[in-house]
Amino acid sequence: MNIKEGIREGLGSKILDWKEHSARRIYFLIDQKDIVEVTKLLFKELGLRFSIATGTDTPEGFEMLYHFSHDNTGQFYSVRVLIKNKEKPEIDSIAPLFPGAEWIEREIWELVGINFKGHPNLKRLLLADDWPEGDYPLRQK
Repeated sequence: MNIKEGIREGLGSKILDWKEHSARRIYFLIDQKDIVEVTKLLFKELGLRFSIATGTDTPEGFEMLYHFSHDNTGQFYSVRVLIKNKEKPEIDSIAPLFPGAEWIEREIWELVGINFKGHPNLKRLLLADDWPEGDYPLRQK
């Protein structure tokens, strides 16, 4: 079974949308409540490597993209999550599954204001100590 089949079979109806941007770049949308389960499948069962995550403020909500690579084929699988609650944006942390996610979640929390529930060490990383609390430099004004 190839990686695409493994994802589709392992997640089934949890995949809300699937887009193959190119042969090497696949995006799929999931509900935010499923992020830990999806990450476990990609990382632990299918052997994909967590590359990076990004958080963006959009008119619809906050979009999280979790990028995983399959190094043998050069394929990237990007998990899209839309956090619709703009007043209190939060999602489960994936850092307890692998430490490589810890710093990027801290950065997104600090710059975009998305809370990562269950993060082991959610504290400032980039901004000055006197930066105003609740002022997130990468949010739309």
